Amino acid sequence: MQPIFVVNNFGQFNHLIHRMLRDLEIEVKMIPNTTNPSEVASGCRGIILGGGPSIDRIGRCPDYLELGIPVLGICLGHQLIAQSLGGVIGPGRSGGYGGVDIVVQNHGEILSGYPERMHVWASHADEVKQAPEGFEILATSSICEVEAMGSMNKRIYGLQWHPEVSHSENGSQVYKNFNRICME
Repeated sequence: MQPIFVVNNFGQFNHLIHRMLRDLEIEVKMIPNTTNPSEVASGCRGIILGGGPSIDRIGRCPDYLELGIPVLGICLGHQLIAQSLGGVIGPGRSGGYGGVDIVVQNHGEILSGYPERMHVWASHADEVKQAPEGFEILATSSICEVEAMGSMNKRIYGLQWHPEVSHSENGSQVYKNFNRICME
């Protein structure tokens, strides 16, 4: 079975995403964000766009959104999905990295198995201000209106928070859900 690719956008938690998938016995490989899209298209069954320090350092990631492969964006990956597909990103009201309580508006496939409310850890220095056309807002919080979004038709999803860190409740569930989406 082909692996899920974790795209390294130079974020401090990309290795934790890789490790969590490996610990869940999901075939995974980390790749640089400069990898040729044709190599991505032929080499994996799903893509996780990892976090990172700057939207200016996302390499070929916008090209990966056009491959027809399921995509999950985490933090910066969530923001680059929004910006690349016509949404709006900008500075967060609260900034920084820390805990936030989110409310799930629509579980969809990606948030299946989660409660309506949960505590997660996220950076809100930058965030999605408006989801792209065709995307549904899946979760909100008191400080961010687009904590999670998704296009079920395109099988592209984004989360502002980091499920891979221990402070996020049941973070492994989102990766299990994404793995299931990648097998459909």
